[in-house]
Order: sequence, then C-alpha cells, then structure tokens
Amino acid sequence: MPSDPPPSSRFPVEDLTEMHRRMVLIRGFEERVAALYRDGEVPGFVHLSIGQEATAVGACWALTPTDVITSTHRGHGHCLAKGLDPTGMFAELMGRDQGTNRGRGGSMHIADPTLGIFGANGIVAAGLPIAVGAGQAAQLRADGNVVVAFFGDGAPAQGAFHEAMNLAAVWHLPVVFFCENNGYAEFSPASTQHGASLELRAGGYGIPYFSVDGNDVAATAATMEQLVLAARSGQGPAVVEAATYRWHGHYEGDPERYRSPDEVQAWQARDPLLAHERRLREAGVGDDEIKALGASIAEELDRAVEEARGLASPDGATLTDFVVRVRPERAEPPAVRGDASVFRTMDAIRTALEIELSEDERVFIAGIDVAAGGNVFGLTRGLADRFGARVRDTPISETAIIGLGVGAAMAGMRPVVELMYLDFLGVCFDQLLNQAAKLPFMTGGAAEMALTVRTQFGAGRSSGSQHSQSLEALLAHIPGLTVVMPSTPADTYGLLRAAIQDPNPVIFIENRLLYGMKGPQPPSDHVLPIGKSAVVRAGAHVTVVSVSRMVHEAIAAAERVAEEGISVEVIDLRTVAPLDMAPILESVHKTSRLLIAHEAVVPFGIGAEIAATVARDGFWDLDAPIERIGAAATPPPYAPELERAWLPDRDDITEAIRRLVAV
Repeated sequence: MPSDPPPSSRFPVEDLTEMHRRMVLIRGFEERVAALYRDGEVPGFVHLSIGQEATAVGACWALTPTDVITSTHRGHGHCLAKGLDPTGMFAELMGRDQGTNRGRGGSMHIADPTLGIFGANGIVAAGLPIAVGAGQAAQLRADGNVVVAFFGDGAPAQGAFHEAMNLAAVWHLPVVFFCENNGYAEFSPASTQHGASLELRAGGYGIPYFSVDGNDVAATAATMEQLVLAARSGQGPAVVEAATYRWHGHYEGDPERYRSPDEVQAWQARDPLLAHERRLREAGVGDDEIKALGASIAEELDRAVEEARGLASPDGATLTDFVVRVRPERAEPPAVRGDASVFRTMDAIRTALEIELSEDERVFIAGIDVAAGGNVFGLTRGLADRFGARVRDTPISETAIIGLGVGAAMAGMRPVVELMYLDFLGVCFDQLLNQAAKLPFMTGGAAEMALTVRTQFGAGRSSGSQHSQSLEALLAHIPGLTVVMPSTPADTYGLLRAAIQDPNPVIFIENRLLYGMKGPQPPSDHVLPIGKSAVVRAGAHVTVVSVSRMVHEAIAAAERVAEEGISVEVIDLRTVAPLDMAPILESVHKTSRLLIAHEAVVPFGIGAEIAATVARDGFWDLDAPIERIGAAATPPPYAPELERAWLPDRDDITEAIRRLVAV
C-alpha cells in the first residue's frame, strides 16, 4: 500500500486534459439537471454533486469497464465518471422509456450493471454490503476486478457500513471504500454525527486509511491508482476519505438554513475545475484549448437534453415489466415412486446444495457457521471440505450476508446465503425489501438477481417469541420476491434446486421441525416448477389449503374426519409468492367449502389473500363462509402450555372442517 499519494505531476498532459473533460461534463450535466428540475421537466427528488466533480473522476480514474462501483443518492457524477451515457441519464431523469433504466429508477437509483455501475441508492450505506458481494464475486472468479464503494460522511452511523467493512476485512476483499466527506449528513454537520473519526473506524477493522484533497482530481486519481492496483493484486480493502463540498443543498429546493453563505462562498473559491485549469495551463494547455473543450461538452450536453426531451414516456401497459424475470419452463415431474429409497428433509437440503455446487461454478454458499460448523442443524456439513472457498462462514452480520448475496448476484453469481432464523428478518430487511426485490425493476431489467436466501422457522419446541415466528406474509407482500415453503423431503429437494436455478430472488423457508422427516427420495434430476401448488389428497366435501408443516396436520385431520364420512381435499401451496390459485378455485368449484390453515398468526396472513381471491373469483361456488386457521394474534409464547394453546394443530383443523360441513 502507498504511504503517501504520489505527486500529481506524474500524469501526462493528455490524462490531465481528460480529467478536466470528465469534470466539465459532470458540472455541465448537473447544471442542466438543476434547470430542468426547476422548470418541472424532472420529477421526484434530485441531489446534485456540483462541487464534488473531482472526487467522482479521481475515484473512477483507474477503473476498467468490468470493475464495479456502488453509489449514493448523489450519484450522477459517479455514473458519468464510470462512463454512462448522458443522453440516457437525462432521459431517465425525465422518466422516459429509453432512459438508462427505462424510467424505473430516476435520479436516486440510476444504474447500469453492464458498465459495472451497480446503482445509486436512496438508502444511506445500503450500497456498501452490495459492494462487498461484488468483491466476493471478483475474488471467487480471480478475475482481478475491483469495487469502489462510494458513501457520504453520514453513512458511518449506519450498521450496514460497519457490517460491510468488517466482512471485507475478514475476507480480504478487493473493495475500496471511498468517502466523499462534504461536511454535512443531510442538514447536520458531520462533526455532530460521529464519536470517532473515519480513520479510527477503519483502523478498528484493520483496514488501511488514506485521506486526500477531494477538490484535487489529480491527487485523488493518483491515490486511487495505487489503491486499485493493490486491491487487484490481492492486498485487500482500503478506506479513502476525500474532503470536498457540495455547492447546492442536500436536495434541490433545500432552504439551506444549516450553513452560511460565507461558508459556501469559501468552498466555491476552491472550485476543483478552476484549480485544475491552472494545472493545465502550467502543463502547457492554452486558454483557447480549455475553452474549446468546454464549448464542445456544452454542445454535447445540449444535444443530449434535446434528444431526451423528444423520447416517449413508458406505456402504462408495461407497468409490470421487469418485476419478475421469466422462469424456465418446467413440467411437473413424475410422482416419486413409493418404493424409492428413503431420505430425510435434511438430506434433501444437503444433496440439493451439493449438486448445484457441483454443476454450476457460479453457485456459492455463505452464512453464519455454514462452513466449519456445517450449519446450526448440520445441514451443510462436509460441503466446505469439498468446495473450499465456495462455502464460507460469515460474521454474525445479517445485513452484510444478504447484501453480499445481492451484490454477488448482480455480478452474475448464484449465491445461496443463509439467514439462520426467519425471525432475524428484521435485522436485514432493507437488503430484501429495497435492494434484492427492487433492483431488477429499478434498472429496467438490467440487474441480475439470481439470489437464494435459505432460512427456517418452526414453533412447538418452546423457542420463544424471537425464534418461532412464521413471517412469510411480510415477504410475500413485496413485489419481486419469490417465497417458497416446502412440506416434504422430495419437494424440498426439487424446490431448492429450482430456487437456485431461478433468475429471481427466492426466499426458501424451511420448517426445522421437518428436518428429520423421512420420505421417498426422488431421482437426482427431480426439479419442481416454482409457483405451482399440488393436490396432495383428493376429496369432495371440503377444500383445505395449507403450506409447510401444517400440510401434514391438515392431512391428519382429513384422515380423522374421513371416518365420519367427510371427504377432504388437501392442497399444498408449496410456493406462497406467487400464489397458484387455479387448483384452489378448481377444488372449491367441486367442494363448495374452503378452509385455509397456516402456522402464522391469522390477521393479515396469506390466508387472507387466498380467501379474498376465492371470494371474488369463486363466490358463486361457495356454500359456506370461508374459514381460516392460524396462530393466535400474540407473539409466540415460551411456556409449553401457552405454546400449545397458541399454535394451531390437527384438532383445530378437524373442528373447523366439521363446522364447515354442518353449514
């Protein structure tokens, strides 16, 4: 690593001129955006980077097209410095269909993964775990690529910052964390926001720290050349803090009551463009050449604005485009033979993971204790011995784990990351809600997201309120996420393989009480279609729809009432998002009665969505009110007696069936 930045004079005049061209491009772009926003041609929020041009150009100077950047809500300059086309950017900000992201991202979310631009981000520090994922992809591929993760001086107050820094340090990833310290976290002076400097924080993670004058593009570029070279050669992450200043407010329209005009003027006197012009003159570049360069860029940007203005807005008929990628067409495989070998659900998980790791080098597994420990339930035991660095233990950092998966998926990998308990969803929800689910849409379909998140739940063993929750409805409510909940060993195997092969983010929810369940083992090529429910018991009088462990309770209840002459059809959802309603509606047409049973609490659960759909599309088939069975609307209790009262079972389902046929 360099001890001091080399002198800026090391750059030839051609490079110095190109640096100036890029800064003038960013300045001119932002000035035009300010005018377009003022005149109502750009909707939404706009955060401009006027004054920070040198940091963007200097930080990206040494990067290649295959290197990656993650950005912030103030990301226009980063995108332009990485090579994004201004015309497409203007069109995106105007909400045009031919914008960079087809009008789906706008200013705060502009991205082009094909150029290694993994996205500006409206969530502070959210891009840092994604950068770590891109760095992990580069490390696994040994392709020499580097990631630059931009963040502002407010981001170190976010947990995502610390989790990303720590994971990058532990894994020695090729990530340069680049802080644009413009003195203000939104409206608050940076001096009021942190109890320790960025240098001390970097040192706490064992990451080398470098400071640079962010208004000096050559000094910034010289420092970054050395750090990027070091990262390419395997020397691990670094932190750069660039002192700079944004001339405009936090957003366009900001009244800026938190800083004085004198302060702004003092920084404007240190204009990075004027400072670099002086350097160009010292290098022998004449005023006429500098003016001609500026005029050429102004003409280019004016043409780009006019071209963008002439483009069409997206057609409302395309509203649902880019939410979910088209899945591979799969037919339902033949039923597993009854005389097949017997295996357990835990065997199904391990075998499916092993086969996918063997057949696709893009697949890797990461999570807490999944390698050396083989998972808290022993499900991944032995995989690290066979696949080495493709099965990795992470720190206890759920946000970093999911962000790792997001970034690696955007880089073209097929990560399988483990969230140890579904209850821990709240710790990392942003990376699922605002990143994994939305980035394909916000990039107009450009972002890959073949991400699988394995997790588990299950009440009935006094695990208490924070280790027993069935939270699938939270995930199913998010457009873009697929949620799978298998009930048998064979389905677990077939659906997990399908999830890993799927081009969409899939949350694969296992029930830990089923890990020891035995069932017939399917052939190795057994892969199930995602989004297809299954009739697991035929019947004529009542339809019972369930999922995961509750399917077995439903079957037990159906067998019990069969002795009373009641014929029950049981449907296993298998996938709760998207819901496969066709078999349910067909069954209700036959039985005229519907009961939905799930382990989650009843209010606002997936049963409500099924009931509403049947009430709309199958209303005239119903001969009785729709019934729902689920857990009581309380947190999961600890005491066994309370837990038994809280958790629905076959007795509850049996009584509900009897009520339905009595109507």
